[in-house]
Amino acid sequence: MAERERHHPTRVICPLGPRVLVRIIPPDQRSQAGLYLPAGVAEKGEDALYGEVLEVARASATNDESIEGPNVSGIPDGSRILFAPETGFRVPWDDSLRLVDTKHVLAVVEEIKPEQAH
Repeated sequence: MAERERHHPTRVICPLGPRVLVRIIPPDQRSQAGLYLPAGVAEKGEDALYGEVLEVARASATNDESIEGPNVSGIPDGSRILFAPETGFRVPWDDSLRLVDTKHVLAVVEEIKPEQAH
């Protein structure tokens, strides 16, 4: 076992209340003209962040902890969402993770492949 693995525990986050755990999907670092933008410039103009829902708040199903309860967040697990950059709580050990209140979710985004578009 590697030295690092022994000292860093695995962490599992279970959102409580109407919250979801989101991994921020970084924006494309190119302008519409195809020029690469530095991270600071790309982030300045952000009106919303794009992310993937990794975990949702769940109700307790039974006393058996191996059974997950129903999703109480109202947002399906695995959804892609838009949310305001100033909302949510950053996870201290991973800057790409946020706990976001569902009332701050602006939209659920469905990605459609070009060959599926009308």
